Amino acid sequence: MTQVEKLLKYQEADSRLLKVEQKLNSSDERKKYMQSRSYLTKASEKLDQIEAKAQELKANIERLNAKYSELAETLKDFDHLDELVEQGNAISFYKRSAQSLSDDLKALKNEINSLTSAIKEQVDEYQTLKKNVIAAQKEYPKLQAAYKEYKDSVQVEAQAITKELKVLAKDIDEDILKKYQAKRSERVFPILCQLHGDVCPMCGTSLSIAEKENASTGKVIECENCHRFLYK
Repeated sequence: MTQVEKLLKYQEADSRLLKVEQKLNSSDERKKYMQSRSYLTKASEKLDQIEAKAQELKANIERLNAKYSELAETLKDFDHLDELVEQGNAISFYKRSAQSLSDDLKALKNEINSLTSAIKEQVDEYQTLKKNVIAAQKEYPKLQAAYKEYKDSVQVEAQAITKELKVLAKDIDEDILKKYQAKRSERVFPILCQLHGDVCPMCGTSLSIAEKENASTGKVIECENCHRFLYK
C-alpha cells in the first residue's frame, strides 16, 4: 500500500470522527446547555453592573442629602425676616436670596425625581434578573446532565474511531502526519485531495513545474496557497 493510499485510509476514518464531532457540536443538548451556561455567566456580570450602579445611586443620595441640609440651613435665615426688614436691612437682598434659594430647590427637586426614576428602574431590572436567574439555575443541572448523557453516548463511537486512527497512523510518515494533524486542528478538511489536471481542486492554484513532476511520480505535494496535500 502506497503512502497516498495509507493517508487516504486515515482520512476516511478521520472524516467519520469529524462527523461525530459535528453531530455533538450541533446537537440540541449541547446548544441548550451552552446557552444556559452563557446566560448564567452573563447574569453574574450583569449583577456586578447593577451593584456598581447601586453604589453610584447611593453616592448621589448622600450628595442630595448634603445639599438639602445646606438649603435647610439657608432657610433659617428667613425665620426672622420681618424683624430684619424692620431693622432697616434691604429687602431687595432677601428677594434675591429667596429667588436663588427657590431655583436651588427646583433643581434639587428635579434631581430627586430623576434619581427616584433611576432607582425604580434598577429595582425592576434587578427583580426581573433575579427571577430569571433562579429559573435558569434550576434548569441548568438538567441541561448539563442531558448534554453529558448525550456526549457520553457519542464518545463511545468517537473513541472507537480514535483507536482505529492510532493503528493507521503507525504506517504513515511521521512528518506528513504531523502536518496533517496541524491542518486538522485548523479545521481544514478534506486535507488530502486528488488532482485533476495541474491545479489544486480546492482553491484553484496552479502547480509549479517541480510540483507537477513530484506529483507525477506518486509523491504527496502541498498546495502553496491552501496548504492541502495533493496527489495524482
